[in-house]
Amino acid sequence: MMRLGNKDLTPLGDPYVIAEIGVNHEGSLAQAKELIRLAKEGGADAAKFQTYKAHTLASRHSPAYWDLNAEPTTSQYKLFQKYDAFGPDDYRELAAYCKEQEIDFLSTPFDDAAVEFLTPLMPFFKIASADLTNLPFLRRIAQVGKPVVLSTGASTLGEVDMALHTLHAAGCEEVALLHCILNYPTPDPQAHLAMITGLQRAYPTYPIGYSDHTLPDDAMTSLTTAYLLGARVLEKHFTHDKTLPGNDHYHAMDVDDLKRFWQRLAHIRTLLGPDTHKQPIPTEDPARAHARRSIVLAQPLPAGTALTEEALTYKRPGTGISPLYWDAVLGRTVRRDLDADHVLQWEDLAVLET
Repeated sequence: MMRLGNKDLTPLGDPYVIAEIGVNHEGSLAQAKELIRLAKEGGADAAKFQTYKAHTLASRHSPAYWDLNAEPTTSQYKLFQKYDAFGPDDYRELAAYCKEQEIDFLSTPFDDAAVEFLTPLMPFFKIASADLTNLPFLRRIAQVGKPVVLSTGASTLGEVDMALHTLHAAGCEEVALLHCILNYPTPDPQAHLAMITGLQRAYPTYPIGYSDHTLPDDAMTSLTTAYLLGARVLEKHFTHDKTLPGNDHYHAMDVDDLKRFWQRLAHIRTLLGPDTHKQPIPTEDPARAHARRSIVLAQPLPAGTALTEEALTYKRPGTGISPLYWDAVLGRTVRRDLDADHVLQWEDLAVLET
């Protein structure tokens, strides 16, 4: 069992939900704080940002890999340059505000300097899919000794194996893996949520989650489906206004989406119940007694008659000898005269001689 913040990840428990604010604050501390407040109002466990500087993250010749109709900036460097204004003191202020709002503060680091000043501010590290093959950076984060949540977008299992080996060898003991598709946005046919079960099969001792880039619908289908498939860490971009152009607003959820997700999840949790062990529940006791079958006489029998297949049938209720014991009663004799349709009881049978 892994613990993130104040929540244990358990098979039937609530998921740990990360509201990925990213850089939807657009360089405004006031807007960043409002997004934190809305994330808390919606029920998120964490409000997460992204900490980078354009010149350490991308070359000036890095091409776009997102939908240019939604975000027209053609260079990664130019896009990142728009939103890299926050410095260490700004993130410390946001972390303090998260503490005040009683929500975990997270920010994905993209360079060593960010790892350095973010370490005391966060309960664990989230590593972006794009850094899954960045072995020196993985080692740097692992050396901190905190749990890691690792997105696996656009990766092979061999690459995930290498990332896990690197993290563990460098000192990270706990890792959760998130299924992710690195398309912005991700059309529903490309979500491939069944890969969640593939990760569970490949890494049965690791908590598995989902980082979602699909467009949210009213039913929050992608997140609820991911939960039903076993994802216990759920991350989705978060905004105060889904109609805003550019960046990550266009595929983000808002506070109302998040509230609807928790409402649907409460219903799902009610349907799932508290335990995976198959057993009768107390409200099924009447059905066990009356809807099951008993061995019933198909004809009247005088005392001393041996029971045969022809003399017996099986009918409701289940208050007599169960057909489970059909073979055990064959050949036994009845102690008294019995009418047809009599529900056979053990006391109706003569004691076996030893």
